[in-house]
Amino acid sequence: MMNEDEVYEMQSKIDEGIFLAQKRLVERARHNHTTLVVARGGQIVEVSADELYPVRRNYCSLFSK
Repeated sequence: MMNEDEVYEMQSKIDEGIFLAQKRLVERARHNHTTLVVARGGQIVEVSADELYPVRRNYCSLFSK
């Protein structure tokens, strides 16, 4: 069983991995001049990568406008 510090460290690594994946996705879409489909305000919307760039550190804030 993991102790509290190990759980925190693992969660931090998971969060960092998710952030990096989203950052790369937005950068690739921006480079290719394509759009991304995201959930925003309870609706599914298509947004330009430029609208999401630069990727903010708090990746959850990307989709909550």
